[in-house]
Order: sequence, then C-alpha cells, then structure tokens
Amino acid sequence: MTAATDNTSDSAAGGRGAEVLFGRRGRLGVITLNRPRAVNALTAGMVDLLLRQLTEWAADDGVATVLVQGAGERGLCAGGDIVAMYRDMLHGGNSTAEFWQAEYRLNALIARYPKPYVALMDGLVLGGGVGISAHGTVRVVTERTKMGMPETTIGFAPDVGGTFLLSHAPGEAGTHAALTGAHLGAGDALFLGLADHYVPSQALPRLVASLENESPKDAVARYAGEPPASVLAGQRDWIDACYASDDAGEIVARLRSWTGPGQDDAVEAARTIEAKSPTSVKVTLASLRRAANLSLEEALAQEYRAGIRFLAGPDFREGIRAQVVDKDRNPQWKPATLAEVLPHQVDRFLQPLDGGELDLRPRPELQVEEPDHA
Repeated sequence: MTAATDNTSDSAAGGRGAEVLFGRRGRLGVITLNRPRAVNALTAGMVDLLLRQLTEWAADDGVATVLVQGAGERGLCAGGDIVAMYRDMLHGGNSTAEFWQAEYRLNALIARYPKPYVALMDGLVLGGGVGISAHGTVRVVTERTKMGMPETTIGFAPDVGGTFLLSHAPGEAGTHAALTGAHLGAGDALFLGLADHYVPSQALPRLVASLENESPKDAVARYAGEPPASVLAGQRDWIDACYASDDAGEIVARLRSWTGPGQDDAVEAARTIEAKSPTSVKVTLASLRRAANLSLEEALAQEYRAGIRFLAGPDFREGIRAQVVDKDRNPQWKPATLAEVLPHQVDRFLQPLDGGELDLRPRPELQVEEPDHA
C-alpha cells in the first residue's frame, strides 16, 4: 500500500500505535486503517472510531473530502477479524452480533455521507473491506487490487451490503462472484460496479496530495489511467446463461453441462461452488435475488438476519476453523450437499428476528440524499 504521509498530527486513542489513525491535510480528512500485520482487518474498536470520526467530520466545514486508506503493503482491509468471531462463537456469539450492528451502521453512513468519500482500494479488499470502500463516492482501484466477497468459503454469506452491490452488477456476474467467492482484479471490480476509477499505485501519493485542496473529480481525472480489461465481461455468455436460475443446484448443473466457449471455466466454477458450504451457497443466492429489490439499508437488515442464523449454525464456525484456525482446508459442512439444504431452511435464515430488527435509520444529523458515484 502507498499510505499517505501525514504532515499533521494523527489522532486516535493510543496515538500512532492505534488501530485507526486520523489526520488532516488541508481540507482533506485522512483515515488510515492501522493493523498492517492483519491486513487491516476490522475490529469492534476500529468500527467505533470510524463511526465517531466520520460523524464529527460530516459537520466540520473545514473538511471538504474524506479519504480512507490502509497501512502497510498488503491491502486496504482483509475484512472483519474472523478469528475473534470464532472465539466469540465458542461463547455464544453476542459480541459478534454487536460488532455487525455497528459495522452495518458504518456501511450505511458511508453510503449516504454528505461529503465526497474517497477509498483507495489498493491490494486486498475483502469482505468488510468492501463495506468501507465500495459504498463510497470515489472508489479507486489499482493494478494491485484483489477484491472479493469470499464468505461462502467460511460458511457465511456476503454482508456489509455485499448482496446489494452484487445484485446490481451487470447480468449474473455478481451472482458468479458471490457464489464462487472469486478474487477480482481492477478490471472486474470496475465492471461489477464496485469501483469507479483506475489509478496506478505509484500515482496514489500524488493523488492524495492533490485531494488536499482539489475536488476528487479533478484530482482523479489527472491521475487516472486505462484500466485492464475485465475477465468477467468477456465471460458474460456462459455466466449469464448458467446463473440465470434461482436454484443453486440448477446453476451447478448448467455450469457442468455448458459446452460453448468458456467450458473449462464453467466447469471450474461448478467445482468451486460445490466445495463451499451448501447452506451458505443457497442462502447467498436467495439473499442476492431479494436484495435486487431492496434499498441498501433493507439489504443490510436482511444480511444481519442471516448472520444471526449463521452464528447459531455449524458451518460458519467450521469454515473459520478449517481456513484460519486449524488451516486443514477440509471443512465438514452440515448438510454436506446442496440437495440436502431444503427451501424452508433457506427461508428461515432471512425471516425477521424474534428479538427485533436491526435499526439502520439515518441519524438526524446525517439524513442526506445518497450521492451519485463520481
């Protein structure tokens, strides 16, 4: 990553050793996620700091633009701290549920932020990292961008508004990205509508310097380059044909039987989906289909319902164990096949919660119209 060097003092609990650093450069408010060893994975404390600072800057006339970037060389943000979630699930999962409540509130705040919110999506941008960037107004990718929503790999489903974003992607490309959990380069991120501009990574420091006193539109125009081609855009024929079903089993069957151009890629996609949590795959597909007709806030509330149900089930915990705790890469999903996951079980994940719904209504001081992406 090319984290900007701030020539003003950083502020956050704990100073420069804090998990999030905040600085002012001219009229630019700079947010630096500061857990480079963990690829800046989000903790509850980080989310609380971000909510507090963004709320303060929204009312500060001295801040014209807000920028978010990641410390270190590996990426903006690799998502939420799933090891912490795993440990919490062993004791009931209450802290994880509280973390999601704050995180989703942060996602909604970013989407309706009253000032330009610029996200440098350099390096890894996964899961929760998508939530703090792809809802922004100026979303910049580089040749090093590797973005994705890999939740089905760990027995979960895309959240942080991921179902909303991917359900509005061209054709069925978002469905493919969600079910396979594929890493996406800059070209694919732009094609899917998760980003707006391509800027070579070496130009990021100059872009940040320009943002101190210029509008994001003018600054980005100066440093934007020609993005790489989208792989997914060239695969629309088989992706749109195979994923145009509301049944995950039918999608896999179509992928396996595809005989046109892209046959090998289609078969590989089928294999990838079949290795994921069957429950996660089916819940993800149902969530995407519903999210296409929801607002972002409604989609976040739906994702929260699903998340609470995943906390109570076996696959989320098992997926994290297999991927990052024991690292045996051999999860034992329950149920083990798509055919065993019944429609009523999927519907239960998305039903209203007995304990009350997540309230994501805008705070009075931040009730503004959603901005158009620059």
